[in-house]
Amino acid sequence: MAPVEKYPGGVEDVQVITDRPTSATPDPERHRLAQADAGEQDWRAWGPYLSERAWGTVREDYSEHGTAWDYFPHDHARSRAYRWNEDGMAGVCDDRQTFCFALALWNGRDPILKERMFGLGGDGGNHGEDVKDYWWYEDSTPTHSWMRWRYHYPQAAFPYDELVAVNALRGRDDTEYELVDTGIFDDDRYWAVTVDYAKASPTDLCILITVANRGDTDETLHVLPTLWFRNTWAWGLPGGDRVPKLTGAGSRLVGEHWVLGQLLLEGDGAPTPLLCDNDTNAERLWGLPGRSAYPKDGINDHVVAGAATVNPDREGTKGALHYVLDVPAGGQRQIRLRLTRTAPPPASIPPPPADLGDGFDTVLWARRAEANRFFDSVIPAAASADEALVARQAIAGLLWGKQFYHFDVKRWLEGDPGSTRPPAGRRHGRNSAWWHMNSFDVISMPDPWEYPWYAAWDLAFHCVTIARVDPGFAKEQLLLLLREWYLHPNGQIPAYEWAFGDVNPPVHAWAALKVFEIDGSRDHEFLARVMHKLLLNFTWWVNRKDTGGNNVFEGGFLGLDNVGPFDRSAALPVAGVLEQSDGTGWMAMYALNLLDMAVVLAEHDRAYVDTATKFFEHFAYIAAAAYDQGLWDDEDAFFYDVLRQADGTKVPLKVRSVVGLLPLAAVTRLTARTMRRLPELGARLRWFLTNRPEYAEVIGARRLGPDGRQQRLLSMVGPDQVVRLLARMLDTDEFLSEYGLRTLSRAHLDKPFTVTLGGQEFSVGYEPAESTSGLFGGNSNWRGPIWMPTNFLLISALRDYAAFFGDDLQVEYPTRSGVKRTLDEIADDLSARLISLFTRDGWGRRPIYGAAQLFQTHPDWRDLICFPEYFHGDNGAGLGAWHQTGWTALVADLILTLRR
Repeated sequence: MAPVEKYPGGVEDVQVITDRPTSATPDPERHRLAQADAGEQDWRAWGPYLSERAWGTVREDYSEHGTAWDYFPHDHARSRAYRWNEDGMAGVCDDRQTFCFALALWNGRDPILKERMFGLGGDGGNHGEDVKDYWWYEDSTPTHSWMRWRYHYPQAAFPYDELVAVNALRGRDDTEYELVDTGIFDDDRYWAVTVDYAKASPTDLCILITVANRGDTDETLHVLPTLWFRNTWAWGLPGGDRVPKLTGAGSRLVGEHWVLGQLLLEGDGAPTPLLCDNDTNAERLWGLPGRSAYPKDGINDHVVAGAATVNPDREGTKGALHYVLDVPAGGQRQIRLRLTRTAPPPASIPPPPADLGDGFDTVLWARRAEANRFFDSVIPAAASADEALVARQAIAGLLWGKQFYHFDVKRWLEGDPGSTRPPAGRRHGRNSAWWHMNSFDVISMPDPWEYPWYAAWDLAFHCVTIARVDPGFAKEQLLLLLREWYLHPNGQIPAYEWAFGDVNPPVHAWAALKVFEIDGSRDHEFLARVMHKLLLNFTWWVNRKDTGGNNVFEGGFLGLDNVGPFDRSAALPVAGVLEQSDGTGWMAMYALNLLDMAVVLAEHDRAYVDTATKFFEHFAYIAAAAYDQGLWDDEDAFFYDVLRQADGTKVPLKVRSVVGLLPLAAVTRLTARTMRRLPELGARLRWFLTNRPEYAEVIGARRLGPDGRQQRLLSMVGPDQVVRLLARMLDTDEFLSEYGLRTLSRAHLDKPFTVTLGGQEFSVGYEPAESTSGLFGGNSNWRGPIWMPTNFLLISALRDYAAFFGDDLQVEYPTRSGVKRTLDEIADDLSARLISLFTRDGWGRRPIYGAAQLFQTHPDWRDLICFPEYFHGDNGAGLGAWHQTGWTALVADLILTLRR
């Protein structure tokens, strides 16, 4: 008999097979993915696409000066209808967000229902935006046929005011005051709330809510599974005033929508249906009459205060099934629900009863077992149990981070007919040049609460890990930002919501190649579609970010926020141009990525040969210019930014940071096979070496490959410089830490870099944790912490160099240790260091949780993994956006690669 385990959701009488499948075992989840990709059944139609936060976003900000956090604060969220998209806890919706479903809770003591996560805005947190709740994404398959979400809800009154007041008193040199610091979880007085989702069909969800009383006294919890329609009727748009309807009767809510059809939410037991409207309570907020007598916060006011604010006729556009659960100390209760699209429009017949019995159990248990089968085929058997746990939760967080994102920038700039016109200044303010953008898509977000909007370079890294489980969605995401309703007519890729015109590193081509390879290197149509649009973007970079026409690039902050002595995205302190080593390195890498794409495509279409030779030449120009223009400091063996002043003098900004390491990522090989199949490329290379010998350093290295045939190395960092630069990177006194590569050399702890420009003094010192300055907002810190995306790129680069040099090139690792290792061995060890951030050490502690004892030792907390934005440069503690997942989910890719 196969080994079994108890179903970990409270159904204790059911066993689930968890043995690894054989090659003959069918994989239903992969079959569902194939059906979705082929358009046969849309298994991705419903998913966790509901944001964790819509308040405090640019989309909802109609203020004069762009003060998004003040214009739509948390206190308004329960009472004010959102314009662009909705939010909630453990939420799901359809891919057009016609309907939304989420969980609301009340412990009987809070001043409001817990309908959404609480946190502080940029002006309220001493280190920027900061969420003050604890929840985890425990599981999800790529079609969301199985999902699990977990939340720990205090039984005492949630300390909203205390969190605001204490954090307001703390400065940048102080740690953040978190919910756990209030003592509210002492003595285990909290609810552990788990929500399991299992799809019976693409539009039929079985939902199991388990509430466990972890305290030592009997307690009562109000549970309100909530269904509502996104408000599309209040904005005065032509033909947009039609209102859907929800009705409540017994233990069910029935929805009617002219496009969606009939929707049923039915629960077991005897809940009370409560109905109101998803419309703004204008009277509460502004003392004005509103559209509805029972507005959005009606259910909240009725449950918390007993007010007559729900519709006695049990009709509306927002409804909840109100359960009051008495749970003994240490006990738990469960609620079964089924959310189903029961009929297409016009659907006038009442829906039949939902199966909440044996059929419900069968679906739930089967989907969980199928999820195990699927992930057994993804995660290598050589991975430890703890590594498998980390990888699966990393992927779950990435999949839960998919959000419906709606933003018509032209409409936002002009205002809606039914609303007050926005201030005139917004026509020339934030994102005014991006009027063409009209987003109405499901997109992978960096963080569903702190960054509930896409970021271009984050998304590229997301897709690399997503491709491990859902290459179809990964490819769709990379293509999406290159579509005409995203890509600016001038060729720029939008950066992120707060400033679409900011510049993120050009990693789209690199990610597309990675996804292409992970998917089996066979979807040439995808690669061609990506490349056609990236040609426009590459041209934009050349035209806009090389002001001197000398093949060295600017670009601004390039996603690295405060890495330099001054804000690289703002006006310089003196007249001149900042020529950036990372910008130039990124563009050299970009040229090589497009060369690699053209080489692959040229094997199927000779028209791409000319493109390959073009990007070979462009790479050579960029790589050589980095040396000609003084970005490489031969004495220090490092790349630096250089400030070229108006009088022609150059000031090297000698900050040893990841800026100077990123040129390592500009590397590829040209094999004998490629030269043989594309003789034009080989001829052009030989012409360059003969007639342009000054480029030999970046295109001249050659050696025999593993097949005994000659290969060429194209690299911005030549063979001699590679060894010298790696000596810096792999030095424990500089970049190498126990948990990966720091973003700033630790040498700057004792010797900060200082420069005086325009009568002002600017400095950069090693800061391993949160930023102590407000430079670039102060939300993140690139002056010492460990960041997953740059580590991942540098590890990938090491493997590319290893493919060329083989075992013949060995360097000291760590520097000055006397121990030499191959580049592949170093890449493996760096991967292991990054993985160890999340896994338990010899004392059973996870470095990401630092000194937080509750997370380190409590059996109910320690195996619930968060994926922070970045990590302390010395001890590995997680920092920044706590539920980041996003690009931090690259740890799953590292595990899959290291243990393959």
